[in-house]
Amino acid sequence: MNINKIELKFLTAVDYEELKEAMIESYSSMPGAYWRKHHIENLIDRFREGQVVLKVDDKVVGCALSIIINGDDFEVAHSYKEITGNYSFQTHDPDGDLLYGIEIFIKPEFRGLRLGRRLYDYRKELCEKLNLKGIAFGGRIPNYHKYASELTPKEYINKVRSKEINDPVLNFQLSNDFHPVRILKGYLEGDAASEEYAVLLEWDNIYYEKSKIQVEINKKIVRLGLIQWQMRPYQSLDDLMKQVEYFVDAVSGYRSDFALFPEFFNAPLMAEFNHLSEAEAIRGLAAYTDAIRDQFSQLSISYNINIITGSMPFLSDGKLMNVGFLCHRNGHIDMFKKIHVTPDESKVWGLKGGDEVQTFQTDSGQIGILICYDVEFPELGRILSDEGMDILFVPFLTDTQNGYARVRNCAQARAIENECYVAIAGSVGNLPLVHNMDIQYAQSAVFTPCDFAFPSNGLKAEATPNTEMILVADVDIDLIRELHNFGAVRNLKDRRRDLFDVVRIKSKEGDQNQSKSLTVNESLIDSK
Repeated sequence: MNINKIELKFLTAVDYEELKEAMIESYSSMPGAYWRKHHIENLIDRFREGQVVLKVDDKVVGCALSIIINGDDFEVAHSYKEITGNYSFQTHDPDGDLLYGIEIFIKPEFRGLRLGRRLYDYRKELCEKLNLKGIAFGGRIPNYHKYASELTPKEYINKVRSKEINDPVLNFQLSNDFHPVRILKGYLEGDAASEEYAVLLEWDNIYYEKSKIQVEINKKIVRLGLIQWQMRPYQSLDDLMKQVEYFVDAVSGYRSDFALFPEFFNAPLMAEFNHLSEAEAIRGLAAYTDAIRDQFSQLSISYNINIITGSMPFLSDGKLMNVGFLCHRNGHIDMFKKIHVTPDESKVWGLKGGDEVQTFQTDSGQIGILICYDVEFPELGRILSDEGMDILFVPFLTDTQNGYARVRNCAQARAIENECYVAIAGSVGNLPLVHNMDIQYAQSAVFTPCDFAFPSNGLKAEATPNTEMILVADVDIDLIRELHNFGAVRNLKDRRRDLFDVVRIKSKEGDQNQSKSLTVNESLIDSK
């Protein structure tokens, strides 16, 4: 077939005769199944953007017609007559929230050229442009009559999906990211090939934003500011916080939405307790935590930036924990706790693990925070991902390259398996006058999933190793949304939850959360 030109055009009344001819050829098994001219003119008057034709060398070879409806009005089963208002199209509602397809076809001799995909892609773009929830339509199943005596419509659809039965119409719709919602009985009168059954198919617009009365900023591009902190002696808390403010000023000057400090960045203040044991010294350091938290909160407000404070020791009812604070720029403060303490932290300092795993809603997306060693436990990242996390922040402190490699490699794995961004920030330098905190090694970085919309190696940006500096990087939240639904692989959607899952379990008093690493379907175990 020799083709010189393919065009997608808005349908006009001038196109009607060609459109009628194309419909008659396309629906040869359904005589008289074509739109009359007054129908087409009515549709164009009501919703011009929804009516398009595909022309090959200036001849109509395909068409897509649609209206906008209120999805809630048609949640239950409906017929073609009902959805079109008995072909009057009075059901079209310019203020509706769902694009409903009432016609799409390609002439038989032009099928197999993927021309239908252009019509579907146009509908998707229109849906996104108009901020509609999605697209729906009743899809014919023209091969069903061959199996109607032995299969129910549901069984037929399942066999088509599993490739046991070939239904070119349904296969094409499924390949264009539409998913079956329900069976529609008696949908299209006279459709003998489908036994008058249809499948309600839907496509979800992941960019849809429900209208809100309150004024709210919903950021799509989020700027991260990572502080690779130099350990150096400080004479007082004021000296330490002057250096903190210097870096907050620096990253906020680049209009960053977040500033991330490392784990135990305030360790230099332990020098004044060097005459005590390590366990007593870190408890002395914990006395500064409340004051540091309050000053961070003031900085977040003053510099208009959300600050993740790294972490610091915290005493609560005699229990020593490693905690940090998320200081929102609106003045709100959240606490996060390290769940897993390392053998050294437990042995030398007597640190205890926390018992809260949670995400935090911010003005720049939903985030999770895991302190250092916690990122090496994939269950925690998965729990946060299931709660809607877009960005995972990891403040860390490592003394050697192999310790750093564990944090880095696990952080990058969390980005891939949870389809999110991961930012890690650590400290560099040495503290010869602080016991158990002698040396540090770090290379702060921002990781991404590995797919076409992201860097092929999953590395958005990284700092120079062992050098005091800031790292600023932008991440696009919309790309994450797109990856969830249309990625080359879909790690979250493709999980075999019939075999395993990662869940929360309650402990003791009922309010304390622990992570249960794996729940396996017991019947599957028994069968083996």
